[in-house]
Amino acid sequence: MEVPMTRCLPTLLALLLAGLALPLAAAAQDYPHADEPIGTIEDVYDGHLTPDLAVSTFRNIDRLFPTRTIAAGDTARDLPQAPVDLEATLTYQVGEATYDLYDFLSLDNVAGMIVLKDGAVVYETYQRGNTPDTRWMSMSVAKSVTSTLVGAAIRDGHIGGLDDMVTEYVPALAGSAYDGVSIHDILLMASGVAWNETYTDPTSDRRALLRAQIEQRPGAAMEVMAALPRAHEPGTHYTYSTGETQVLAEIVTGATGQPLSDYLSQKIWQPYGMEADANWWLDSPDGTEIGGSGLSATLRDYARFGQFFLEGGMIDGQPVLPEGWTETAGQPQVLTGGAQIDYGYMWWPGWTEPSIADGAYAAIGIQGQTIYINPARGVVIATHMAQPKPLGREPVDPLVVFDAISAALDGAAPKGAPD
Repeated sequence: MEVPMTRCLPTLLALLLAGLALPLAAAAQDYPHADEPIGTIEDVYDGHLTPDLAVSTFRNIDRLFPTRTIAAGDTARDLPQAPVDLEATLTYQVGEATYDLYDFLSLDNVAGMIVLKDGAVVYETYQRGNTPDTRWMSMSVAKSVTSTLVGAAIRDGHIGGLDDMVTEYVPALAGSAYDGVSIHDILLMASGVAWNETYTDPTSDRRALLRAQIEQRPGAAMEVMAALPRAHEPGTHYTYSTGETQVLAEIVTGATGQPLSDYLSQKIWQPYGMEADANWWLDSPDGTEIGGSGLSATLRDYARFGQFFLEGGMIDGQPVLPEGWTETAGQPQVLTGGAQIDYGYMWWPGWTEPSIADGAYAAIGIQGQTIYINPARGVVIATHMAQPKPLGREPVDPLVVFDAISAALDGAAPKGAPD
């Protein structure tokens, strides 16, 4: 069934979007990459894109599925400039070899990178034809955004707390393996529900969820999740699952009564001062956002989101998230029974010695998308990359580079300052 479905996808989406053709055409005229050729969503997950086609696809993912706009406000938060000459000074070790910033940009196929130190831009680069106006796919960086909206919904009183049951907000999962699973279990990907995340395996649960997304039928994604068996008691076993994040999206929607895009715009995107509208894939026309991927935004706005988190989830002195949320969300968590996992509230704790020492953590998406946050050194780094396969194609571990940048910025002189 997969090949025919792939072939019919352009026709299906053309029909779905026919009523929006004029607004979309008007928006496309303002976007610098709107006329570029793109691949299919299966090409992305299979790793079957040539380098140029990967770049044009990753900056046009809003053409793959219907989307909802995350509206920016009228005034963008300033990102003051304090450039540091990292290209001339940065070095780091990979095994016995010494590398520099040029090596990382080239080997990991970086299409854009921005570095903030104490909220100011110390380094910013765009490659492969990208510009500050380029929207780029998030992939699983979106998971960290979705989990943050759970915190906002708790702060607002829409969700009673992390111990609330999933089925209280997602009735479509009542009677399934999600009975007895808490929101906290979902945030840790510890529901106990069986899941196979293998992106390149057409028989995996991840690809089944993708086929439901391609189908664009309301309720199809939750049908996939409701059919899964239980493998462990809730809270006792960690299994990385994009499906859990789709459940989380339904929780936020059910709790707030708003689409994720609207709630994100209302709570963070506009109040914090993101400079550009973003887009988020939907599971069906006018449906629910894809909680685990499909958000596309500019590099600077991904960095602003990281800075918002670094600042403790505060906007103009007012908390958006529960007290202590940002301190907890990016650190290793403990399962029922006492086992520690190297995973936070859908953020990844650092795994290198320097990042562990600094308490650094990151939102990470396949093909090289990242928001790295180092609270000890006041550093945020966001990247857009176009690696050839979903996983395992990073010649240089980005965290090694980010740690080196963070350390190099301590006491670094601004670019052009006298010696």
